[in-house]
Amino acid sequence: MGKHCVDLAIKNCNIILDGGVLCDGVLLISKDKIYGYGKAGEIDIPDGCEVIDAGGKYVGPGFVDLHNHGGGGCGTFIDPVGAAEYFLSHGATSMLASPYYSLNFESMMTAIRTVKENIGAARNFRGLYMEGPYTSPEFGANTATNPWRHGIVESEYRALVDEAGDLAKVWVVAPERDGLEPFIRYAREVNPSVVIALGHSKALPEKIRSLGEYRPTLMTHTFNATGRSDAPLGTLGVGPDEYALITDEMYCELISDSLGIHVHPEMQKLLLHAKGVDKVVLITDCADYNRKTRGEVPEKYKHVTDLNFDPFGDIAGSKLTMDVAVRNVMKHTGVGIGDAFKMASLNPARAIGLDSEIGSIAIGKRADLVIVDTEVNVDTVILGGEICKFAQNANNSLKKEVF
Repeated sequence: MGKHCVDLAIKNCNIILDGGVLCDGVLLISKDKIYGYGKAGEIDIPDGCEVIDAGGKYVGPGFVDLHNHGGGGCGTFIDPVGAAEYFLSHGATSMLASPYYSLNFESMMTAIRTVKENIGAARNFRGLYMEGPYTSPEFGANTATNPWRHGIVESEYRALVDEAGDLAKVWVVAPERDGLEPFIRYAREVNPSVVIALGHSKALPEKIRSLGEYRPTLMTHTFNATGRSDAPLGTLGVGPDEYALITDEMYCELISDSLGIHVHPEMQKLLLHAKGVDKVVLITDCADYNRKTRGEVPEKYKHVTDLNFDPFGDIAGSKLTMDVAVRNVMKHTGVGIGDAFKMASLNPARAIGLDSEIGSIAIGKRADLVIVDTEVNVDTVILGGEICKFAQNANNSLKKEVF
C-alpha cells in the first residue's frame, strides 16, 4: 500500500502504545485501519490527506467498555443508538450492551432482540454482555424480586442462548446455582468463543474449579456483589474474589468511581498488585438510564456525579463513562496514562478475544482512536478512521455526525 492511500494524519501528538508512549509522534490512517506511526521528522505526511494537529495531546486506542447498562438516559438494551452516541462521545469506540438479572424471561428476550435489531446503527456496539440470568439473588441481584429464583429451566436458557447467538460475548454465572453446567455447555455449543464470567456469587474456589473446561475467565465487578464462606474464630472466609485474585487466567473487572465507593483505593491497589496491570479490566457498569425507577441520591453523596442508586438508597452501578474511569484509576492507584489506557482498551479486548482487531495502536488494526489531554478530557474521537462530531439535540443527549 502506497502513501497515496493515507486518508488522515494526526501530528504533534503523544501516541499511547502497548508498552510506552511515543512522544512528538505522527499517526497515519488509511480508510478504517492504522497505516503507520512514528516520530515527527521520521515519518512523512503525504500530500492531500486530512491532517489533525493534536496540539501535544495524547492519542490512544479507543476505550472498550464491556459492562454497560446505559447512560445519559439511554439504556444499551432499550435505546441502543442513543446509548451508543452518548458513550462514543466519551471515547468508548467499542462496547457491549448489558441486559441483566432483573429482567424476566420475556423482557430479556426483548432486550436481546432490540440490540440485534440496532447493532449496525449503534456503530460502536460489539455485542452483548449477559449479566445473568443465573446469578445468586443473595448478592446484589435484587434479592426480593429476582425473577430467576425458580431455577434453571432448559427451555428458557435454550431460547435465550439461541436468540443471542454469537452476539453474546459474555455470560455471567454464579457457579453454586444448581443445574448450571448444561446451560454453560449449550452456550458454548452455540458460540464456542463466548466468555464465562463469575459474578453475583458466593461460590467457594473448589466449586468454581469443578466447572472444569467451563471455568470462568472473567470476574464481574471485582469486590462487588459477592459473598464469602463462613469462617471460624474470626478468620476471613473465601469466595469468588479470592479465587479471581489467585487464578492467573482470570481477568478482573474494576469499577473505579471518583470516591472509591465501589472499590476502595487501597483495594484497587491490592487488585493491581495481585493481578498485574495486564489482567485488570476497567468497566463503567453504568446504569444511568431508567430514571423513573432510580432512587434519590443519599445526602452525603449529593456532590458526586458518577454514582447510581436504587430506590432503597443502595448503590446500583454507576454513572461513569470510560474517560472518567481512566482518570479515577490514575488518581486512586498512581498508575500512568499508558497503564490506565491498557486497562480501558487492550485488556478488555483481550478478555473477549477481540485484541487482534481493536484495543491498541498497531499497524493494521482498526483506527478506533481517542485524543485526550493530560486530564483525560476527550478532545476527538475517531471511529473506523472517521472523525466523529457531537452536538446537543433537543433532549440534551449527544448526537453524532460523521464527516
